[in-house]
Amino acid sequence: MKVTLLQIDIRWAQPEENIRCAEQLLSDAEESDLYVLPEMWSTGFATKPHGIAADEDANPALVWMKETAARRQCAFAGSLAVCLADCSFRNRHYFVDGRSGNVYYYDKHHLFTYGHEDEYYTAGQEHTVVTYGDFRFLLLTCYDLRFPCWSRYADTLEYDAIILVANWPESRQSAWQLLTRSRAIENQCYLVGCNRVGDDQHSHYAGCSVVVDAYGKALAQCHKNRVDSLTVNLDLAELQRRRSKFRVLEDRDLR
Repeated sequence: MKVTLLQIDIRWAQPEENIRCAEQLLSDAEESDLYVLPEMWSTGFATKPHGIAADEDANPALVWMKETAARRQCAFAGSLAVCLADCSFRNRHYFVDGRSGNVYYYDKHHLFTYGHEDEYYTAGQEHTVVTYGDFRFLLLTCYDLRFPCWSRYADTLEYDAIILVANWPESRQSAWQLLTRSRAIENQCYLVGCNRVGDDQHSHYAGCSVVVDAYGKALAQCHKNRVDSLTVNLDLAELQRRRSKFRVLEDRDLR
């Protein structure tokens, strides 16, 4: 399966401009089965969502994801700040399947308390695994990366790849490098990690979006501090061969 990461420079609270930037990067990228955008890619990491998060049903970025996925017959993943009908806010990671028309989502479980995200958003309590083609994708968002128990491969949480979308600052870049590889190694899976570049009022973001294999090897990585894209072919047969040969998952802790 061909997967393309779209590492964009997010303009603060300017969804139309961010959609335009995504479209430009998309037009220059390889044709793929799945395109992945960063966390809150249409607004920036809006920890105070009032006046920034759009109603879910009218969110222009979600509309764009649906329409573009349907037109290209592919899938898009990325998170958006949304306001639900009950007036609660969610950091919602969408997976839009343009081939079937299905839209799946995962609400970020580990809200970033250091940045006060928990004061305004409601945390999700359920995992989301999306089957697309022959692959099973676990959806995660940014801070979730730091909590291995939440993503632990289990009988009730089987998957082949993690899609991680993020606004991960350069000041914690070493953790990004280490933890993306750790989650892939310990769960014997691919990890597709899409980060942003640029600046907001709090942080500088260096990008370094990456695709990691089950041995922790970076198959490809976007350039640092630059709008960029990369395309990688995920090989399910190779992943299954590695899992069969080196049976780490059979020795995992069950509780």
